[in-house]
Amino acid sequence: MNAELRIIPLGGLGEIGKNMMLVETPSDALIVDAGLMFPENDMLGIDYIIPDYRSVLDRKDHIRGIIVTHGHEDHTGAIRHVAEAFDAPIFATPLTRGLLEVKLGRAGLAGRSHLQTVKAGSEISLGPFRIEFFHVCHSIPDGVGLGITTPAGLIVHSGDFKFDHTPVDGWPTDYAKLAEFSGRGVLALLSDSTNADQAGWTPSERVVDGAFDEVFRGAPGRISATGPVPPATCRARCSIARTSRPPASHAFGSRSLPAAGGRSWPDG
Repeated sequence: MNAELRIIPLGGLGEIGKNMMLVETPSDALIVDAGLMFPENDMLGIDYIIPDYRSVLDRKDHIRGIIVTHGHEDHTGAIRHVAEAFDAPIFATPLTRGLLEVKLGRAGLAGRSHLQTVKAGSEISLGPFRIEFFHVCHSIPDGVGLGITTPAGLIVHSGDFKFDHTPVDGWPTDYAKLAEFSGRGVLALLSDSTNADQAGWTPSERVVDGAFDEVFRGAPGRISATGPVPPATCRARCSIARTSRPPASHAFGSRSLPAAGGRSWPDG
């Protein structure tokens, strides 16, 4: 197919953090993700690092939408800056949208940003692009990959994923959708490749249940479990809830999201 298409990584390629991808035709473009990178120990005075998207500002009117694949900081942390620079709708799944709302609200951008909710299995059209969302298993719930039909062909953007056949929430990656894409013919696969150069595989997060159960059973009294980034520990929370004793007595809270429940349990 004779059509011009450019795929430009603005961050996140060959590095951990500040994920941001531009998919562009001569007159239309999409942004995928808007993440930050945490500074190294020698970067004194630097709070965080964002992608360098200045090369796109001269054609910001071409941006048809901003799609965020999941809620981790390396994919969402720069959203306030990107939303200020590009007046385009932002698409995310329900959990990811909730996290984005908090970030945009803190920046005073809640009323100016056009947040749209999508779900795995849905599809949208933005200019010449048709985007299909498919579920991927990751260490945070509600992650999606993208099938982007462009004038030049089909691009598959995996998002961050894990091939976990026994995930904590019981919702594995949508292998059937990947097979369907393969049958159509894929122009380019843009894939998460973290640790791909290391032999072996990552075990299922289900193995955490046994470790929690062993620790909890040996605890003499009340158990307190905390995490520095609450949304990233959602799957761990599922494991904790399943292995806690008594099973129905647990409570989780967060600074960023409303507390889930409000009960505690007595010692023992």
